[in-house]
Amino acid sequence: MAIDLLKIIVDTALCTLIWLVQIVIYPGFLYYNESDLKKWHQAYTGRITIIVMPLMLSQLSLYLFLSYSQPSFSSFVGLGLIVMVWAVTFFISVPLHAKIDTLAETIIIRKQLVRTNWMRTVAWTLVLILTILHYGK
Repeated sequence: MAIDLLKIIVDTALCTLIWLVQIVIYPGFLYYNESDLKKWHQAYTGRITIIVMPLMLSQLSLYLFLSYSQPSFSSFVGLGLIVMVWAVTFFISVPLHAKIDTLAETIIIRKQLVRTNWMRTVAWTLVLILTILHYGK
């Protein structure tokens, strides 16, 4: 039962965080001029990584452990969604963030960041829904 509670905590934290990023933070990037964005963006990415990476590693570890020790439809689907989030993060989001730091004109990149982040938002929301539906089972 303790692992179910840990899953709920981690999944809720990531779901809440991604909705804040999707609805508030990334759209907020669109209001910055290039020079102010570049100053803020480097600080933002460092700070958000300190929050997100431990949660993502915890979530991945939990789902890998559960898929191995207590295989179920829920753990496999959850793990699949989490792997998708990792792929989108490191193959789409991180490269877009790198372009914000290096390109002179980034408005198109910032809009891509908002648009492509919906994949992570939906996936983490589905993970939390699955966790809630299967809590304690």
